[in-house]
Amino acid sequence: PNTCRTQNIIVNCSVPLHARSRLPEIRWSPRTAGNKVAYAILFLSAFGAATILPFYSEIAFVGMLEQGYAPFLVWLTATTGNSMGAVVNWILGRFLTRYESRGWFPFKAETLHRSQVWFQKYGVWSLLFAWLPIGGDALTFIAGVMRVRFSLFFVLTAIGKGARYALLYLLYGGYIHMVT
Repeated sequence: PNTCRTQNIIVNCSVPLHARSRLPEIRWSPRTAGNKVAYAILFLSAFGAATILPFYSEIAFVGMLEQGYAPFLVWLTATTGNSMGAVVNWILGRFLTRYESRGWFPFKAETLHRSQVWFQKYGVWSLLFAWLPIGGDALTFIAGVMRVRFSLFFVLTAIGKGARYALLYLLYGGYIHMVT
C-alpha cells in the first residue's frame, strides 16, 4: 500500500486524510514514537483538568489531532492522564477528611454532608459522569470520602473519561469531514 509518514508515524496515504485519522494503521518502533513532549503535555493537561486546578485538556487534545498525531494514542494519553487526576481526588477524599475542620479544607462540613447524601442517592454509577466540567471533580473527591472501592472507582471513572475523549474525537472528526 501507499504509505507516508505523519509525525513519525507510518500511515496508509492512499486513504483520504479525514478517513485516515479515524482508522489509523500504526506501526510502532522505538525510533518512530512521535513527539514524546507533546504526549507529556497532553497527559499533564488532562491530569490537571481532573483535579481542582483550572486546566483544560481539550485544546491540547484537538491540537494534537490537528497536527496529525495518532488518534488512538492521543485518546489513550488523555484518558489515562484524566483518570489519574481523578485518582488524586479520590485519595484526597479518602485520607484528608480528618482535616475537614481546618480552614484550608476545600469543602465546608455542610457542603460535604450534602454531597455525601447526593452520592448515596445516585450511587457509584454517577462516577460515569466524573468527566463533567461542573461537579465531576467533586464526584471523585466524594467517592474517596465515601470509601468507594478503588478498583470500582477507577473502572467507572476511566470509562466515563474515555467516552468523553472518544466523543470529543468524533465531534472533531465530524467537523473536519464537513469542512473538507
